[in-house]
Amino acid sequence: MTIWSNRAHLERPTGSVSCFAPDKSEDIAKIKEMCARLGIEHHTLELSDRFEEEVLANFKEEYLEGKTPNPCVWCNQKIKFGAMVEYAGASGLVFDKFATGHYARIVHTGKRWAVGKAKDEKKDQSYFLYRLSQEQLKTILFPLGELAKDEVRVILKEHGHVSDDQEESQDFYDGPYTDLLEVEDKKGAIITRDGRILGTHKGIWHYTIGQRRGLGIAAERPLYVLELRASTNEVVVGFVDETVQHQVEATDVVFGSVAMIEGEVEVEAKIRSVGRPKKAIARRKEDGSIVAFFPEGVNAATPGQSLVLYKDDLVLAGGIITHAR
Repeated sequence: MTIWSNRAHLERPTGSVSCFAPDKSEDIAKIKEMCARLGIEHHTLELSDRFEEEVLANFKEEYLEGKTPNPCVWCNQKIKFGAMVEYAGASGLVFDKFATGHYARIVHTGKRWAVGKAKDEKKDQSYFLYRLSQEQLKTILFPLGELAKDEVRVILKEHGHVSDDQEESQDFYDGPYTDLLEVEDKKGAIITRDGRILGTHKGIWHYTIGQRRGLGIAAERPLYVLELRASTNEVVVGFVDETVQHQVEATDVVFGSVAMIEGEVEVEAKIRSVGRPKKAIARRKEDGSIVAFFPEGVNAATPGQSLVLYKDDLVLAGGIITHAR
């Protein structure tokens, strides 16, 4: 699929390995060649309008509200496993299963479908896939989920694919995220939690929770972004010990291996895509949100990112972080 809309003013270089980039003709040509060699039909679907509506609009709205969204999470739910499947069907393509190259597993528990962690833990992408519905999961195949990266390389070479060592995409866009917001700078105060003004900023969207560099403030110890207040256009900063939180709450919840969380459940949980999951105790609130308590604490849980809960290496549930303390 292609998702880049007409954004000539961004002047991004061609050949980018990120998903959202202007020229993917070289990648498409390589895929066409491999499909021809394997006897597989190749089709390219133009989904830039849907990507703009479903992913970029949310991305911009969240950033301007002082949150830090994860566009890959929304793209998987709305585009890769949503619009692309819809458009393929509408184009007359008949298929029983929909396979992608994600490093994750699809597991049926006997009652429900769930996303499972990949065999290759370093490549695991289950965090990005937690929002997939039961309807989506039952038609998906993840062939790489049971393979290590080295095993994948061997299979690729066996099938004549020699360019398997090219740089892998690490993000959806390789430029400054502020490029995509298309808003003017808006100066405001950088303050401490007790209200002391330490400096000024150019717009809260230039910052994210936990950020240390680029604050432009001299202090006795390194300062970190603790909070972004959209209503007052303030960036709140403090020392590293102030970034530690024990309770993280998330809303817009999607359940995976269970239809509902009953009572308190011991889980492993992630508050961002990088890093290992941490032990937590999770429960569902009456309003439908979920809360995870981390006995050992976590650093800089960020509104807009996702809280994903795991039980026995399966995604139990996940949601969008609203606040932490």
